[in-house]
Amino acid sequence: MTAGQTDVVTGAFSYSGSVIARQLLAAGHQVRTLTGHPGQAPAGTPVTAWPLDFTDPAGLEQAMRGARTLYNTYWVRFAHGQVDHAAAVANSATLFRAAAAAGVQRIVHVSITHPDPGSRYPYFRGKAAVEQLLDDTGVPHGIARPAVLFGGNDVLVNNIAWLLRRLPVFGIGDGGEYRLRPVHVEDLAALCVRLGAGTEPAVVDAVGPESLTFREMVAAIRTAVGSRTVLVPVPGRVLPVLSRALGLVLRDTLLTADEYAAMAGGLADSSAPAAGPTVFTDWVTRHGPELGTRYASELGRHFRAGGRP
Repeated sequence: MTAGQTDVVTGAFSYSGSVIARQLLAAGHQVRTLTGHPGQAPAGTPVTAWPLDFTDPAGLEQAMRGARTLYNTYWVRFAHGQVDHAAAVANSATLFRAAAAAGVQRIVHVSITHPDPGSRYPYFRGKAAVEQLLDDTGVPHGIARPAVLFGGNDVLVNNIAWLLRRLPVFGIGDGGEYRLRPVHVEDLAALCVRLGAGTEPAVVDAVGPESLTFREMVAAIRTAVGSRTVLVPVPGRVLPVLSRALGLVLRDTLLTADEYAAMAGGLADSSAPAAGPTVFTDWVTRHGPELGTRYASELGRHFRAGGRP
């Protein structure tokens, strides 16, 4: 990479995008962001904010003109309001066309492990469709495929810790023996920056060095936060119902039926080499005292502040 070059990151004030932007700034790059909340840029940020407005392709093109690389973290976790996975695919097509028209030389896209156009899950079908759209642009690109992210201001691990600090029992769907390869968000960002510096097509499973079952992951979090919560196996079909009921109390979406089924079906696992060095159980042991002290609302973070992801 060339110091002083300009890159664009979608969601540079959000989760993984903010870490990518920080690493690019540390390398001496100028960073622009496309964000659904341009008016909420942190005070004093060196990142220039442009609207992520998919109804204005010309504006997207203008925002990316002169940039070398687009780092795309845009997606929706689940359907909400008028935004679903089909809409996210269409929006991604608009973004990629604008990037190509702007002369962007490389696109780095954050996808998911096991994208599949024939998947029963709209999330995984949509991610496969977006990867195909990226191929169709003709712009050189790299794809990072994470499964479970942790670290920073993540939602999943933080909220498991939050629940373990407060509930007497914690339900584990079907015993929790399905495996995961969680990756630290800093390791994902470093992989994305490496992919951005490359010139050849690349598709990499962004997974950490540790393979553990979901039950082992929850047990590690429980130990780290000093919880005495009892981990109780529950039928898989019951877990989304319990999550939905708890979500009504918290005014949030904790876990969808598709998310549980995909995880239980092994789609958060991978046999690929580790893409980063951070071991989940080591990290959670070090950070236990700060995990789950506050609840992280998915809807509050991505939808309620402006009504768009």
